[in-house]
Amino acid sequence: MDKILKLFKIPDLRKRVFFIVALLIVFRVAAAVPVPGIDTSRLAQFFEQNQLFGLISLFTGGGLENLSIVMLGVGPYITASIIMQLLTMIFPSLEQMYKYEGEAGRAKFNQYSRLLTVPLAILQGFGFLTLLSRQQGLVGSLSLIQWVTALLVVTAGTMFVMWLGELITEKNLGNGVSLIIFGGIISRGPQTIRQLAVGYDPSQLFTYIGYFVLAIIIIAGVIYISEAQRNIPITYAKRVRGFKVYGGVSTYLPMRVNNAGVIPIIFALSLLLFPGMVANFFAGSNIAFISKISQFFTTFLNNQFAYGSMYFLLVVLFTYFYTAVTFSPKSISENIQRQGGYIPGIRPGPATADFLTHLLNRVTLVGALFLGLIAVLPSIVQGATGITAFALGGTSLLIVVSVALEVMKQVQAQLAMYEY
Repeated sequence: MDKILKLFKIPDLRKRVFFIVALLIVFRVAAAVPVPGIDTSRLAQFFEQNQLFGLISLFTGGGLENLSIVMLGVGPYITASIIMQLLTMIFPSLEQMYKYEGEAGRAKFNQYSRLLTVPLAILQGFGFLTLLSRQQGLVGSLSLIQWVTALLVVTAGTMFVMWLGELITEKNLGNGVSLIIFGGIISRGPQTIRQLAVGYDPSQLFTYIGYFVLAIIIIAGVIYISEAQRNIPITYAKRVRGFKVYGGVSTYLPMRVNNAGVIPIIFALSLLLFPGMVANFFAGSNIAFISKISQFFTTFLNNQFAYGSMYFLLVVLFTYFYTAVTFSPKSISENIQRQGGYIPGIRPGPATADFLTHLLNRVTLVGALFLGLIAVLPSIVQGATGITAFALGGTSLLIVVSVALEVMKQVQAQLAMYEY
């Protein structure tokens, strides 16, 4: 509370907070404006019954439930970012641009991601509209002009939401894309509480209590793992320049257990939902071979065990992948050596880089397994209890807590800067 009060006492930070809240309100208003010709009551019923599309709606910030003008949310932009990050492992020139060319290189890299978002938004918009048009009564028959107009509207909506996210990020009080997803999740809170109150069954009281206890454990676990770090001692040699002595101090390099934050969850969801969407798209194909493959994938992803296993594996892999992209042991070892530092008992240079890589792999394993476990925990609970109301709870809770932690850290950093 003390930090929050300080935040609102500083005029510049107060303006930033109100600006971010205003942009989130603009996004929620846009998410409530549906594309014409939609039966919203049937659409809401469809999303409640279909877990795959429920996850997609969560991922887009809730805009898909109304088939709104921002129905795709930040999904295509995140997919474009994943593709660009993967391409850095294939093309050395992209890796050079992203890692070693500073702010100018990252700005150019981000521009490529924005450009890639446009065709992906058109493709995903066409896929969603086609899938929903096959559900009787959801979308009426559209003419060619109406199709083109709808695709232009949803593509423009995606670019608009992406722009809002970047404006939020520029205020240095949280990641804009994460905050937009965060806003979409918490906006569903009152509706979820109302549904639980209406459908309350006294015989399930202990199950509900168990779920909320589990939610508290997940929150505590996310905070614990997010804050946990391995401190690596570093000693700096003394250097004499003129009449002054520099260095000769001992400090430590913090290595976080979860360097990637909430990004692996978002990446894993994006990659996991894509095959399901493609399978649904081709399920009604007239070609028997394609139709059978689509039905196989749909059945496979609807299998709770198969879906949970894939989700867990993707979260673990993306935690390692994103950590490898953001934390470079080679660069850190070179910087330490350049500044006259060394890790006690380890030679400077390649030996230090190998030591950091070894530690990073071991420390990240703990964070990756934990993230994967709490991501699939609600599916385990759902399978054990049969309650479907909480099917999205783990993913939602994970994103909300991680984003809140990230915002809190940035707020503390801004307050510390003003205090100095």
